[in-house]
Amino acid sequence: MKLKVYTDGGARGNPGPAAIGAIAYDFEGREVFRISEYIGEATNNQAEYKALLKAMEKVRALETEEAEFFLDSELIVKQLNREYKVKNKELQPLFVKIYNYSLDFKKIGFKHIRRENNKEADSLVNRALDSRN
Repeated sequence: MKLKVYTDGGARGNPGPAAIGAIAYDFEGREVFRISEYIGEATNNQAEYKALLKAMEKVRALETEEAEFFLDSELIVKQLNREYKVKNKELQPLFVKIYNYSLDFKKIGFKHIRRENNKEADSLVNRALDSRN
């Protein structure tokens, strides 16, 4: 099975209350899973990484060998594609875990998309944040 996975993370304040969202589709466009979860205090970048990490855990549990991950954080995508170094000490362990997970895939990709093309994942983040109030 091949999957397309859209992930997003966000914090209200930076750092502040944070949440993650993800939605996965097979290549026929059928939804496979969705994630909407409050994660406590985090920065926006930490939330972005944690959303991807949680989605990767789900994908690995499905024993999927090929996946494309779509994020609206250009910084995170460039770090994952090793165009930028991960200098932030809080993000380094998350990066390493994602890198190690990526080794389990036959084919994996991390692609940057515009925010308006990631509305579903973004709405899952906001739903989790709003449910905390």
